Amino acid sequence: MSSYSYKDAGVDIDAGNALVEAIKPLAKSTARTGSDAGLGGFGALFDLRAAGFQDPLLVSTTDGVGTKLKVAIEAGKHDTVGIDLVAMCVNDLVVQGAEPLLFLDYFATGKLDVAAGRAIVSGIAEGCRQAGCALVGGETAEMPGMYAEGDYDLAGFSVGAVERSRVLTGVGVAEGDVVLGLASSGVHSNGYSLVRKLVEVSGLTYGDQCPWDSGRTLGEALLTPTRIYVKPVLAAVKAGTVKALAHITGGGLIENIPRVLPDGTGVELDAAAWTLPPVFRWLMRTGDIAPHEMARTFNCGIGMVVVCPADRAEEAAKILADSGETVTRIGKVAASADGQERVRIAGLDGWRG
Repeated sequence: MSSYSYKDAGVDIDAGNALVEAIKPLAKSTARTGSDAGLGGFGALFDLRAAGFQDPLLVSTTDGVGTKLKVAIEAGKHDTVGIDLVAMCVNDLVVQGAEPLLFLDYFATGKLDVAAGRAIVSGIAEGCRQAGCALVGGETAEMPGMYAEGDYDLAGFSVGAVERSRVLTGVGVAEGDVVLGLASSGVHSNGYSLVRKLVEVSGLTYGDQCPWDSGRTLGEALLTPTRIYVKPVLAAVKAGTVKALAHITGGGLIENIPRVLPDGTGVELDAAAWTLPPVFRWLMRTGDIAPHEMARTFNCGIGMVVVCPADRAEEAAKILADSGETVTRIGKVAASADGQERVRIAGLDGWRG
């Protein structure tokens, strides 16, 4: 009778241990007040009082990177999707005024590649440093038979806190408030099923020269990581200049902004106020995509929307710009009747130019 081990079944415990040892310094680099960001225990503790909170509400999020992972896998570039993973979670936290405190990841694959795993976690650690939160733990799952060779999946989980008196709900948003847009870094992490289809239609490979950026390959350009808005946005929130925030993810501008608006309100945006980035122009031309469809699928160059009182909009814009954001006044809050589209965008046909 044969004697079998876990490794014979496709799970390499030694490789898993090697990955844990390789990423311990990465986790340690994310340590912050309230957490030591150490790995190896069954759970992680966080001290809210040490972090300076008096009467906090906890805010939690979970998200993934979607099929952008397929681009990373096919391009053989794994060091930025971890930033995307963190960004998708912490940008959702900050829209409620919450400061991200801790982050955990779930990394699953059919056969563990320690080098690729370390590259992925290096991106996660970089994202945590940008957001100011601690990477306190996670799970690495090696599951033979569940994934094709080289494939993997990622999920992220983040917890933040906001003082009860400062939580953003959008309840105070009113007609006449100003809408600011913060520039995105590119496609971010939504719409990649369509992006990948359009790459296929174009006949290009991810190793080919990028059509809109000759200095990079197409894969490198499409893997530009999602921008993390946490620190600049929190600075504007703490100054009292922000009424509501919307992270522009799946559903684009049209579906996400109404999520933070009170009943009876909508926004009027001017598409001519900002320049549609080249990546979106290429996608639009390649797929002959209607402008309205672009605006309900992609961020179209605006990764975060900030709603401000009209008399404090300039102050908010300055705080955000001083923190490194590209800020554009893109519209205003207006009344919206039942059945009326709550996001009305003028000048969309200009994107065809």
